[in-house]
Amino acid sequence: MSKIREGTVIDHIPAGRALVVLKILGITGNEGFRVAVVMNVDSARMKKKDIVKLEGYYPRIEDLMKISLVAPEATINIIKDYNVVEKRKVEVPKVIEGVLRCPNPTCISRKPGEPISSRFLLVSGSPLRLKCHYCGTEIGENDVIEQLVGGGRS
Repeated sequence: MSKIREGTVIDHIPAGRALVVLKILGITGNEGFRVAVVMNVDSARMKKKDIVKLEGYYPRIEDLMKISLVAPEATINIIKDYNVVEKRKVEVPKVIEGVLRCPNPTCISRKPGEPISSRFLLVSGSPLRLKCHYCGTEIGENDVIEQLVGGGRS
């Protein structure tokens, strides 16, 4: 896997999740920039990991939040002229608002016409557990991935 001149390298993705990261970022391969994906690479820290390189792509703040939900140990490396100019570890936010949908059909966040968006509070980062601020329903890592990949938004 060659170096990229300008763009982003997402490292320390849990093994098997690189394609999930691409999907939640909305990257299909038709955008025109080079995408390199390496899966199940040996890692001293994680045993196995995935890596995604995106030439010409720079993540937005909301992208980093979504990445943190599926790859809480990920490192984001911003590359300029083949050098890492910024290295940042993602953090699962304590409050996730407007990104996920509460699975409870009676939750106020799902009622049409209510002027609120969904809000989840971080219960646990490992394993990932989130709790709806309004009704207390808890969701886990698999629920979050399914919503982010399947597009189940509020």
